[in-house]
Amino acid sequence: MNLMSRIQGVFFSPQPTFKDLSERPVWKDVLIIVFILFGIFSYLIAPAANKDGLSTMKDNVKLQERMGKERFDRMIADMENVTPGKQAFRSFLLGPVTLLIGILFSSLILLVFGRLVSTEGRYKQVLSAVVHANLIDKLLGNGIRLILILMRKSVFQTSTSLALLAPKLPITSPTYIILGQFDFFQIWMFGVLGYGLSVIFKIPVKKALFISYGFWLLKAVLYVAMQLFFTRMMG
Repeated sequence: MNLMSRIQGVFFSPQPTFKDLSERPVWKDVLIIVFILFGIFSYLIAPAANKDGLSTMKDNVKLQERMGKERFDRMIADMENVTPGKQAFRSFLLGPVTLLIGILFSSLILLVFGRLVSTEGRYKQVLSAVVHANLIDKLLGNGIRLILILMRKSVFQTSTSLALLAPKLPITSPTYIILGQFDFFQIWMFGVLGYGLSVIFKIPVKKALFISYGFWLLKAVLYVAMQLFFTRMMG
């Protein structure tokens, strides 16, 4: 199965696509595409994200008191003077490296979960499935998010999750953070990934979906806890 067939298959025929990938677990070409898409998305939304972050930080009296005026002013100055080169470094190098670490670690955890119910499956197969499933979020999901962000010229309150149902909630509220984890494209991605895990571990689809969505739930809980901690630390 060639590259274009695999990309189309992830969206329209996941079962035969992941069956082919389990037999021939290629992933490097799609990983490069995911990196490029992620980098472009990050770079294009950077002006809106920087503006939102700057407006929030400037009004954060508690953070200024905690950091001290000199350090706080230096941080604000750094945020106000992000050069194109620095932003490109963050978007096209630092961001993809962070994403790669997340994909590698996620694949390892999913392999461990799969081995709890099956003796089948190899790390390379799981990695291939995770990389291909990411196309749903990084290609289609980020494409929709990019349009919304550029239209609103703001990253805050721009979401493809259940947080859309609560537009008046502050983005730092626990309810908003929790609703933000129920992202349509993330849920789709982990559903498709379940088909891949079913083939890789040779287990029923229902059991594979339980593993996939169980990992998503674990990831969501950890993210919510980190966001709440970060929000409290930032005042």
